[in-house]
Amino acid sequence: MDRPNFLFIITDQQRADHLGCYGNRTLKTPSVDAIARAGVAFDRHYVASAVCMPNRATLVTGRMPSLHGVRHNGIELPLENVTLPELLRAAGYRTALVGKAHLQNVTNVPPIYGREATVAGHAAAPEALAEARGTTGRVARGEAAGYGQERSELWLDAAHRMALPYYGFDSVDLSARHGDRTGADYLVWARQKNPDIEKLRGRDNALPAQGYETHEGWRTRVPEELYSTTYVAERTVARLEEFAQKPGQPFFLWCSFPDPHHPWTPPGKYWDMYKPEDIALNPVYWAGRNDLPRHLAWYYAQRDAGKLSDMTAGVPAVYAAARREVQEATALTYGMLAMVDAAVGRISAALEQLGLDRNTIIVFTSDHGDYMGDHQLVLKSQMHYQGLIRTPFIWRDPALKAQAGTRRDALSGAIDVTRTVLDRAAVAPANGMQGMSLAPLAADPGLATRDALLIEEEAHRVAGWLGIRSRVRSVVTTRHRLSAYQGIDWGELYDLQEDPFELHNLWDEPGAARLRAELTERLSRLMMDNDDASPAPVKFA
Repeated sequence: MDRPNFLFIITDQQRADHLGCYGNRTLKTPSVDAIARAGVAFDRHYVASAVCMPNRATLVTGRMPSLHGVRHNGIELPLENVTLPELLRAAGYRTALVGKAHLQNVTNVPPIYGREATVAGHAAAPEALAEARGTTGRVARGEAAGYGQERSELWLDAAHRMALPYYGFDSVDLSARHGDRTGADYLVWARQKNPDIEKLRGRDNALPAQGYETHEGWRTRVPEELYSTTYVAERTVARLEEFAQKPGQPFFLWCSFPDPHHPWTPPGKYWDMYKPEDIALNPVYWAGRNDLPRHLAWYYAQRDAGKLSDMTAGVPAVYAAARREVQEATALTYGMLAMVDAAVGRISAALEQLGLDRNTIIVFTSDHGDYMGDHQLVLKSQMHYQGLIRTPFIWRDPALKAQAGTRRDALSGAIDVTRTVLDRAAVAPANGMQGMSLAPLAADPGLATRDALLIEEEAHRVAGWLGIRSRVRSVVTTRHRLSAYQGIDWGELYDLQEDPFELHNLWDEPGAARLRAELTERLSRLMMDNDDASPAPVKFA
């Protein structure tokens, strides 16, 4: 078999169970389900970090956030990192990105928190030396430009284009931000089709939506044919048509949808495709509890006081929502995903019509999940509940026809994606790339794998329940999840086998003291195991 092509489809903020093939009985996703029927679905696939930029950076570098440098949103991926598309490009692959990248900042909003104040009488460091790990202005291997390329305001100039290659991508058709406020190359495309597109976008231009209470959704006036999901599908098909002209050269195509990330703005028929009143909420999260963990107690109190919990510069993070708002958020998310699924169907059909399907590996995943009503929460934060940290991962490899329609329950994660693609492309990883290839596990379900995964997260804003900006480290094993928070002597420990909905925190229970100690040690060893191995040292004489 020739070197395989790769069609890497990624959504934004999609839970694993927001797919029919992952057990959702309400949402219809026939196109993605068809990929799963022809491939292998991984049921316990976890993020390296539960927010966009850090986990996306892990997906393209094969390194944990503490190593690649994108600790949280707002930090651009340092150009010194070697990336998956860069290695594939060096090995002769054509590389293209369509849709959301989010490897660099999309706004120029000042930092939420600043640098350490200079002590009176001390000489301040010059700007070029103000950060211990500098990035601004530095240019790496063959990159035509440095940082700030994804900032939305750059596309106010109709002539603006990305400087290429971009982290190893030869071509980029960029979508930045979310919902009907998406910008970048998408907005250039939309303006060409309708010069008055700005009059259709955003909450202020929204259509009436009687009966809806959600804080993070509106009925957009942008029609389906001008929505970002349509743009991503159209440009992905166009790239496939280009690649089909040179069948002897393999390609890696990153197809990245900005949806279903909030704001929830499904256009046209997708707005009311699913009714809020038809969304069944998991009753275990809405029964009265006397043992609320401290963070949930704080968020519930904020909701009872009529506040939107964590707000910074008007931007909401996680908050506790009423039942109706959760139903609305879920229904609108389903609408956005139904549109994404239709787009995936269009792309899959083009792949087949062009004769590329016989040698193209299709990957379907997301960068992280969303609470979406779990524990009465919506959006995302540092609390590593399963709905947030577990994502879909589907691997459809034409060479594995005997494994079509099978599933894997072994622990896997975003940290494994780079090595998995490189392994199937027969390209060696760079020194310091972490994780493991999932290709052997996809071919043989009986293979032994790891027994634990590490998740890192650092807040880029103060968490209201903590009163500080904190870090959290979690270890997920085949049975348990333990999370430790910086700055406090309290954490979380759940038995995922006996308590799959994570309702009973064992952290302070005397009977779980030994288990807590064992998992704390396992966490510390994982952190050591995931320390840096790059650069390799020279021989010491």
